[in-house]
Amino acid sequence: MLGNFSYVNPTKLYFGKDALSFLPGELAKYGDRVALVYGGGSIKRNGIYDQIMDILKQAGKEVVEISGVMSNPTSDKLVEGVQIARDGKVDFILAVGGGSCCDYAKALSVSIHYDGDPWDKYFLKKEEPDCEIVPVGCVLTMVGTDSEMNAGAVITNHEQKLKFDHVFGEDVMPRFSILNPEFTMTVPQYQMISGIYDMFNHICEQYFSGNDDNSSDYLAEGLMRSVIHASRIAVKNPKDYEARSNLMWDATWALNTLIGKGKSQDWMVHMLEQAAGALTNAAHGMTLAAVSLPYYRHILPYGIPKFKRFAVNVWNVETDGKTDEEIAREGLSAMESWMKELGLVMNLTDLGATEEMIPDIVKGTIILTGGYKVLTKEEVETILRESL
Repeated sequence: MLGNFSYVNPTKLYFGKDALSFLPGELAKYGDRVALVYGGGSIKRNGIYDQIMDILKQAGKEVVEISGVMSNPTSDKLVEGVQIARDGKVDFILAVGGGSCCDYAKALSVSIHYDGDPWDKYFLKKEEPDCEIVPVGCVLTMVGTDSEMNAGAVITNHEQKLKFDHVFGEDVMPRFSILNPEFTMTVPQYQMISGIYDMFNHICEQYFSGNDDNSSDYLAEGLMRSVIHASRIAVKNPKDYEARSNLMWDATWALNTLIGKGKSQDWMVHMLEQAAGALTNAAHGMTLAAVSLPYYRHILPYGIPKFKRFAVNVWNVETDGKTDEEIAREGLSAMESWMKELGLVMNLTDLGATEEMIPDIVKGTIILTGGYKVLTKEEVETILRESL
Protein backbone atom coordinates (compact mmCIF):
# COMPACT_ATOMS: atom_id res chain seq x y z
CA MET A 1 0.00 0.00 0.00
CA LEU A 2 1.99 2.96 -1.29
CA GLY A 3 -0.61 5.67 -0.77
CA ASN A 4 -1.25 7.77 2.32
CA PHE A 5 -4.84 7.77 3.52
CA SER A 6 -7.22 7.91 6.43
CA TYR A 7 -10.33 5.79 6.66
CA VAL A 8 -13.54 6.27 8.61
CA ASN A 9 -17.11 5.20 8.00
CA PRO A 10 -19.56 6.24 10.72
CA THR A 11 -22.63 4.43 9.33
CA LYS A 12 -23.98 1.70 11.59
CA LEU A 13 -25.47 -1.24 9.72
CA TYR A 14 -28.17 -3.67 10.81
CA PHE A 15 -28.22 -6.69 8.50
CA GLY A 16 -30.55 -9.66 8.17
CA LYS A 17 -34.18 -10.72 8.32
CA ASP A 18 -34.63 -9.08 11.73
CA ALA A 19 -32.80 -5.85 10.87
CA LEU A 20 -35.93 -3.67 11.02
CA SER A 21 -36.37 -4.53 14.72
CA PHE A 22 -33.46 -2.19 15.45
CA LEU A 23 -35.17 0.85 13.93
CA PRO A 24 -37.01 1.91 17.14
CA GLY A 25 -33.74 2.06 19.07
CA GLU A 26 -32.14 4.23 16.41
CA LEU A 27 -35.13 6.57 16.11
CA ALA A 28 -34.94 7.26 19.84
CA LYS A 29 -31.59 9.00 19.29
CA TYR A 30 -33.02 11.68 16.97
CA GLY A 31 -35.68 14.36 16.80
CA ASP A 32 -39.46 14.00 16.85
CA ARG A 33 -40.22 15.41 13.37
CA VAL A 34 -39.29 12.94 10.66
CA ALA A 35 -39.31 13.38 6.90
CA LEU A 36 -40.15 10.00 5.35
CA VAL A 37 -38.61 9.86 1.88
CA TYR A 38 -39.72 7.18 -0.59
CA GLY A 39 -40.36 6.58 -4.27
CA GLY A 40 -43.31 5.73 -6.44
CA GLY A 41 -45.41 3.78 -3.98
CA SER A 42 -44.06 0.22 -4.23
CA ILE A 43 -43.38 0.20 -0.49
CA LYS A 44 -47.11 0.73 0.06
CA ARG A 45 -48.00 -2.22 -2.16
CA ASN A 46 -45.52 -4.60 -0.55
CA GLY A 47 -46.31 -3.69 3.05
CA ILE A 48 -42.98 -2.11 4.01
CA TYR A 49 -44.59 1.34 4.30
CA ASP A 50 -47.07 0.09 6.89
CA GLN A 51 -44.32 -1.54 8.92
CA ILE A 52 -42.28 1.68 8.92
CA MET A 53 -45.25 3.89 9.77
CA ASP A 54 -46.23 1.64 12.68
CA ILE A 55 -42.72 1.92 14.10
CA LEU A 56 -42.68 5.71 13.64
CA LYS A 57 -46.06 6.09 15.35
CA GLN A 58 -45.05 3.86 18.25
CA ALA A 59 -41.92 5.99 18.62
CA GLY A 60 -44.11 9.10 18.90
CA LYS A 61 -42.74 10.73 15.76
CA GLU A 62 -44.49 13.39 13.72
CA VAL A 63 -44.14 12.35 10.08
CA VAL A 64 -44.13 14.43 6.91
CA GLU A 65 -43.93 12.47 3.69
CA ILE A 66 -41.79 13.27 0.67
CA SER A 67 -42.95 10.73 -1.89
CA GLY A 68 -42.44 10.27 -5.61
CA VAL A 69 -38.64 10.33 -5.57
CA MET A 70 -37.73 9.15 -9.05
CA SER A 71 -34.96 6.77 -10.12
CA ASN A 72 -32.84 9.76 -11.15
CA PRO A 73 -33.74 12.44 -8.56
CA THR A 74 -34.00 15.92 -10.04
CA SER A 75 -33.04 19.38 -8.82
CA ASP A 76 -36.72 20.37 -9.03
CA LYS A 77 -37.67 17.45 -6.78
CA LEU A 78 -34.95 18.52 -4.36
CA VAL A 79 -36.39 22.05 -4.15
CA GLU A 80 -39.84 20.59 -3.57
CA GLY A 81 -38.56 18.37 -0.76
CA VAL A 82 -36.70 21.22 0.90
CA GLN A 83 -39.93 23.21 1.15
CA ILE A 84 -41.87 20.25 2.58
CA ALA A 85 -39.12 19.59 5.13
CA ARG A 86 -38.95 23.24 6.16
CA ASP A 87 -42.70 23.49 6.54
CA GLY A 88 -42.64 20.39 8.71
CA LYS A 89 -39.62 21.61 10.70
CA VAL A 90 -38.06 18.17 10.31
CA ASP A 91 -35.02 17.21 12.35
CA PHE A 92 -34.48 13.73 10.95
CA ILE A 93 -34.77 12.15 7.48
CA LEU A 94 -35.64 8.49 6.97
CA ALA A 95 -35.17 7.23 3.41
CA VAL A 96 -36.99 4.01 2.49
CA GLY A 97 -36.09 2.67 -0.93
CA GLY A 98 -33.06 2.19 -3.15
CA GLY A 99 -30.03 4.27 -3.92
CA SER A 100 -32.00 7.10 -5.47
CA CYS A 101 -33.98 7.66 -2.28
CA CYS A 102 -30.81 7.50 -0.18
CA ASP A 103 -29.00 9.90 -2.54
CA TYR A 104 -31.95 12.28 -2.43
CA ALA A 105 -32.11 12.15 1.36
CA LYS A 106 -28.44 13.14 1.64
CA ALA A 107 -28.89 15.99 -0.83
CA LEU A 108 -31.93 17.07 1.17
CA SER A 109 -30.00 16.91 4.45
CA VAL A 110 -27.53 19.61 3.34
CA SER A 111 -30.19 21.77 1.66
CA ILE A 112 -32.92 22.24 4.25
CA HIS A 113 -30.97 24.89 6.18
CA TYR A 114 -29.21 26.39 3.16
CA ASP A 115 -30.78 29.60 1.85
CA GLY A 116 -29.46 29.44 -1.71
CA ASP A 117 -29.77 27.09 -4.69
CA PRO A 118 -28.47 23.63 -3.67
CA TRP A 119 -27.96 22.54 -7.28
CA ASP A 120 -25.66 25.48 -7.92
CA LYS A 121 -23.74 25.20 -4.65
CA TYR A 122 -23.32 21.45 -4.25
CA PHE A 123 -23.49 20.00 -7.75
CA LEU A 124 -22.24 22.70 -10.10
CA LYS A 125 -19.69 24.42 -7.85
CA LYS A 126 -18.97 21.31 -5.71
CA GLU A 127 -18.90 23.40 -2.55
CA GLU A 128 -19.21 21.85 0.88
CA PRO A 129 -22.12 22.56 3.25
CA ASP A 130 -21.67 25.38 5.74
CA CYS A 131 -25.10 25.04 7.31
CA GLU A 132 -26.76 22.67 9.76
CA ILE A 133 -26.97 19.13 8.34
CA VAL A 134 -30.10 17.12 9.13
CA PRO A 135 -29.20 13.51 10.04
CA VAL A 136 -30.25 10.68 7.73
CA GLY A 137 -31.14 7.03 8.19
CA CYS A 138 -31.89 4.50 5.45
CA VAL A 139 -34.05 1.41 5.09
CA LEU A 140 -32.81 -0.26 1.92
CA THR A 141 -35.16 -2.02 -0.53
CA MET A 142 -32.87 -2.27 -3.57
CA VAL A 143 -29.13 -2.86 -3.77
CA GLY A 144 -26.45 -1.61 -6.12
CA THR A 145 -25.46 1.93 -5.24
CA ASP A 146 -24.19 1.52 -1.65
CA SER A 147 -25.69 4.94 -1.03
CA GLU A 148 -26.67 3.54 2.35
CA MET A 149 -23.04 3.62 3.53
CA ASN A 150 -21.36 6.49 1.70
CA ALA A 151 -21.63 10.26 1.38
CA GLY A 152 -22.43 10.48 -2.32
CA ALA A 153 -25.52 12.00 -3.93
CA VAL A 154 -26.39 12.25 -7.64
CA ILE A 155 -28.90 14.83 -8.88
CA THR A 156 -30.16 15.49 -12.41
CA ASN A 157 -31.05 18.89 -13.87
CA HIS A 158 -33.15 18.29 -16.99
CA GLU A 159 -33.25 21.95 -17.96
CA GLN A 160 -29.45 22.11 -18.09
CA LYS A 161 -29.15 18.53 -19.45
CA LEU A 162 -26.72 17.66 -16.66
CA LYS A 163 -26.45 14.86 -14.09
CA PHE A 164 -23.79 15.48 -11.45
CA ASP A 165 -22.66 13.83 -8.25
CA HIS A 166 -21.21 15.24 -5.06
CA VAL A 167 -19.35 13.11 -2.54
CA PHE A 168 -19.79 14.96 0.74
CA GLY A 169 -17.90 14.50 3.99
CA GLU A 170 -18.53 11.84 6.60
CA ASP A 171 -21.02 14.07 8.44
CA VAL A 172 -23.47 13.55 5.56
CA MET A 173 -23.23 9.74 5.62
CA PRO A 174 -26.33 7.97 6.95
CA ARG A 175 -26.17 7.54 10.71
CA PHE A 176 -27.55 4.03 10.30
CA SER A 177 -28.90 1.76 7.59
CA ILE A 178 -31.30 -1.17 7.79
CA LEU A 179 -30.43 -3.99 5.36
CA ASN A 180 -32.98 -6.80 5.14
CA PRO A 181 -32.29 -8.88 2.02
CA GLU A 182 -35.94 -9.95 1.90
CA PHE A 183 -36.94 -6.35 1.17
CA THR A 184 -34.89 -6.46 -2.05
CA MET A 185 -37.01 -9.33 -3.36
CA THR A 186 -39.89 -6.91 -3.93
CA VAL A 187 -38.18 -5.05 -6.81
CA PRO A 188 -38.70 -6.08 -10.46
CA GLN A 189 -36.06 -8.27 -12.08
CA TYR A 190 -35.00 -5.41 -14.38
CA GLN A 191 -34.09 -3.29 -11.37
CA MET A 192 -32.34 -6.19 -9.66
CA ILE A 193 -30.16 -6.78 -12.71
CA SER A 194 -29.45 -3.07 -13.06
CA GLY A 195 -28.33 -2.96 -9.43
CA ILE A 196 -26.09 -5.99 -9.89
CA TYR A 197 -24.16 -4.30 -12.66
CA ASP A 198 -24.02 -1.03 -10.73
CA MET A 199 -22.27 -2.74 -7.81
CA PHE A 200 -19.94 -4.64 -10.15
CA ASN A 201 -18.95 -1.47 -11.95
CA HIS A 202 -18.30 0.34 -8.68
CA ILE A 203 -15.63 -2.27 -8.07
CA CYS A 204 -14.25 -1.94 -11.60
CA GLU A 205 -13.99 1.84 -11.29
CA GLN A 206 -11.67 1.45 -8.30
CA TYR A 207 -9.82 -1.58 -9.70
CA PHE A 208 -8.84 -0.43 -13.20
CA SER A 209 -6.18 2.07 -12.21
CA GLY A 210 -2.57 1.95 -11.09
CA ASN A 211 -0.01 -0.82 -11.52
CA ASP A 212 1.20 -1.19 -7.94
CA ASP A 213 0.58 -4.26 -5.78
CA ASN A 214 -2.00 -3.21 -3.18
CA SER A 215 -4.39 -4.99 -0.85
CA SER A 216 -7.37 -3.03 -2.18
CA ASP A 217 -7.20 -4.78 -5.55
CA TYR A 218 -7.20 -8.23 -3.92
CA LEU A 219 -10.34 -7.26 -2.00
CA ALA A 220 -11.88 -6.01 -5.25
CA GLU A 221 -11.21 -9.30 -7.05
CA GLY A 222 -12.87 -11.28 -4.28
CA LEU A 223 -15.92 -9.04 -4.35
CA MET A 224 -16.19 -9.32 -8.13
CA ARG A 225 -16.08 -13.12 -7.96
CA SER A 226 -18.78 -13.07 -5.30
CA VAL A 227 -21.03 -10.79 -7.38
CA ILE A 228 -20.62 -13.00 -10.45
CA HIS A 229 -21.42 -16.18 -8.51
CA ALA A 230 -24.41 -14.80 -6.60
CA SER A 231 -25.84 -12.98 -9.62
CA ARG A 232 -26.07 -16.19 -11.64
CA ILE A 233 -28.08 -17.79 -8.87
CA ALA A 234 -30.31 -14.75 -8.29
CA VAL A 235 -31.20 -14.35 -11.97
CA LYS A 236 -32.41 -17.95 -12.09
CA ASN A 237 -34.11 -17.79 -8.69
CA PRO A 238 -34.74 -14.22 -7.46
CA LYS A 239 -36.13 -15.60 -4.18
CA ASP A 240 -32.86 -17.31 -3.21
CA TYR A 241 -32.16 -15.62 0.12
CA GLU A 242 -28.50 -16.56 0.31
CA ALA A 243 -27.73 -15.16 -3.15
CA ARG A 244 -29.70 -11.97 -2.55
CA SER A 245 -28.10 -11.46 0.87
CA ASN A 246 -24.62 -11.94 -0.59
CA LEU A 247 -25.39 -9.40 -3.32
CA MET A 248 -26.63 -6.95 -0.71
CA TRP A 249 -23.43 -7.30 1.31
CA ASP A 250 -21.24 -7.17 -1.82
CA ALA A 251 -22.91 -3.92 -2.88
CA THR A 252 -22.27 -2.37 0.51
CA TRP A 253 -18.55 -3.17 0.41
CA ALA A 254 -18.24 -2.19 -3.24
CA LEU A 255 -18.60 1.51 -2.46
CA ASN A 256 -18.31 2.18 1.26
CA THR A 257 -14.95 3.80 0.39
CA LEU A 258 -12.79 0.90 1.65
CA ILE A 259 -11.53 -0.85 -1.50
CA GLY A 260 -10.40 2.36 -3.18
CA LYS A 261 -8.03 3.32 -0.40
CA GLY A 262 -4.33 3.63 -1.07
CA LYS A 263 -4.61 3.83 -4.86
CA SER A 264 -5.83 5.90 -7.78
CA GLN A 265 -9.36 5.41 -9.12
CA ASP A 266 -10.93 5.78 -12.56
CA TRP A 267 -14.72 6.57 -12.52
CA MET A 268 -14.93 7.50 -16.20
CA VAL A 269 -17.67 4.93 -16.85
CA HIS A 270 -19.79 6.77 -14.31
CA MET A 271 -19.00 10.11 -15.93
CA LEU A 272 -20.18 8.76 -19.29
CA GLU A 273 -23.29 7.32 -17.66
CA GLN A 274 -24.18 10.54 -15.88
CA ALA A 275 -23.88 12.55 -19.08
CA ALA A 276 -26.00 10.06 -21.05
CA GLY A 277 -28.50 9.54 -18.23
CA ALA A 278 -29.13 13.27 -17.98
CA LEU A 279 -30.75 13.07 -21.42
CA THR A 280 -32.27 9.58 -21.46
CA ASN A 281 -33.32 9.26 -17.80
CA ALA A 282 -32.57 5.55 -18.18
CA ALA A 283 -31.76 3.19 -15.32
CA HIS A 284 -28.31 3.92 -13.90
CA GLY A 285 -26.97 0.35 -13.94
CA MET A 286 -28.23 -0.31 -17.46
CA THR A 287 -26.55 2.84 -18.77
CA LEU A 288 -23.30 1.82 -17.08
CA ALA A 289 -23.56 -1.53 -18.84
CA ALA A 290 -24.13 0.13 -22.21
CA VAL A 291 -20.98 2.29 -22.05
CA SER A 292 -18.63 0.01 -20.09
CA LEU A 293 -17.25 -2.31 -22.73
CA PRO A 294 -16.60 0.37 -25.38
CA TYR A 295 -14.74 2.36 -22.71
CA TYR A 296 -12.72 -0.56 -21.33
CA ARG A 297 -11.76 -1.80 -24.78
CA HIS A 298 -10.62 1.72 -25.62
CA ILE A 299 -8.31 2.03 -22.60
CA LEU A 300 -7.15 -1.60 -22.49
CA PRO A 301 -3.92 -0.98 -24.48
CA TYR A 302 -2.83 1.49 -21.79
CA GLY A 303 -3.45 -0.90 -18.87
CA ILE A 304 -2.75 -4.39 -20.22
CA PRO A 305 -1.20 -5.80 -17.00
CA LYS A 306 -4.29 -5.03 -14.92
CA PHE A 307 -6.73 -6.20 -17.59
CA LYS A 308 -4.72 -9.44 -17.87
CA ARG A 309 -4.89 -9.86 -14.10
CA PHE A 310 -8.65 -9.24 -14.25
CA ALA A 311 -9.01 -11.95 -16.91
CA VAL A 312 -7.03 -14.52 -14.95
CA ASN A 313 -8.07 -13.80 -11.35
CA VAL A 314 -11.72 -12.93 -11.90
CA TRP A 315 -12.71 -14.89 -15.02
CA ASN A 316 -10.23 -17.81 -14.89
CA VAL A 317 -9.01 -17.21 -18.43
CA GLU A 318 -6.38 -19.73 -19.55
CA THR A 319 -3.05 -18.15 -20.45
CA ASP A 320 -1.13 -20.84 -22.37
CA GLY A 321 -0.02 -19.78 -25.84
CA LYS A 322 -1.58 -16.33 -25.64
CA THR A 323 -0.11 -12.84 -25.53
CA ASP A 324 -0.88 -10.59 -22.58
CA GLU A 325 -3.19 -8.50 -24.74
CA GLU A 326 -5.06 -11.56 -25.99
CA ILE A 327 -5.60 -12.69 -22.40
CA ALA A 328 -6.74 -9.22 -21.41
CA ARG A 329 -9.25 -9.01 -24.26
CA GLU A 330 -10.55 -12.49 -23.49
CA GLY A 331 -11.30 -11.26 -19.97
CA LEU A 332 -13.51 -8.50 -21.34
CA SER A 333 -15.21 -11.03 -23.61
CA ALA A 334 -15.94 -13.19 -20.58
CA MET A 335 -17.41 -10.16 -18.83
CA GLU A 336 -19.54 -9.41 -21.89
CA SER A 337 -20.90 -12.97 -21.91
CA TRP A 338 -21.83 -12.69 -18.24
CA MET A 339 -23.54 -9.34 -18.82
CA LYS A 340 -25.64 -10.84 -21.62
CA GLU A 341 -26.40 -13.85 -19.43
CA LEU A 342 -27.87 -11.50 -16.81
CA GLY A 343 -29.99 -9.73 -19.42
CA LEU A 344 -28.36 -6.29 -19.21
CA VAL A 345 -29.02 -3.65 -21.86
CA MET A 346 -25.84 -3.51 -23.92
CA ASN A 347 -26.29 -0.33 -25.95
CA LEU A 348 -27.48 3.24 -25.45
CA THR A 349 -29.93 3.09 -28.34
CA ASP A 350 -32.15 0.64 -26.47
CA LEU A 351 -32.10 3.09 -23.55
CA GLY A 352 -33.41 5.97 -25.65
CA ALA A 353 -30.20 7.65 -26.80
CA THR A 354 -29.92 8.95 -30.37
CA GLU A 355 -27.20 10.27 -32.65
CA GLU A 356 -28.61 13.74 -32.15
CA MET A 357 -27.95 13.54 -28.40
CA ILE A 358 -24.23 12.78 -28.77
CA PRO A 359 -22.99 16.41 -28.77
CA ASP A 360 -24.89 17.20 -25.56
CA ILE A 361 -23.68 13.98 -23.92
CA VAL A 362 -20.08 14.80 -24.85
CA LYS A 363 -20.52 18.31 -23.49
CA GLY A 364 -21.91 16.96 -20.22
CA THR A 365 -19.13 14.39 -19.69
CA ILE A 366 -16.62 15.36 -17.00
CA ILE A 367 -13.15 14.02 -17.86
CA LEU A 368 -11.29 12.54 -14.91
CA THR A 369 -7.59 11.71 -14.71
CA GLY A 370 -7.32 8.65 -12.46
CA GLY A 371 -7.56 5.89 -15.06
CA TYR A 372 -5.13 4.43 -17.57
CA LYS A 373 -5.92 7.00 -20.26
CA VAL A 374 -7.06 10.60 -19.87
CA LEU A 375 -9.66 10.95 -22.61
CA THR A 376 -10.00 13.77 -25.07
CA LYS A 377 -13.44 15.03 -26.01
CA GLU A 378 -12.94 13.33 -29.37
CA GLU A 379 -12.34 10.01 -27.63
CA VAL A 380 -15.44 10.52 -25.50
CA GLU A 381 -17.45 10.98 -28.68
CA THR A 382 -15.94 7.85 -30.23
CA ILE A 383 -16.77 5.75 -27.16
CA LEU A 384 -20.33 7.07 -27.05
CA ARG A 385 -20.90 6.31 -30.73
CA GLU A 386 -19.58 2.79 -30.17
CA SER A 387 -22.07 2.50 -27.31
CA LEU A 388 -25.12 3.27 -29.48
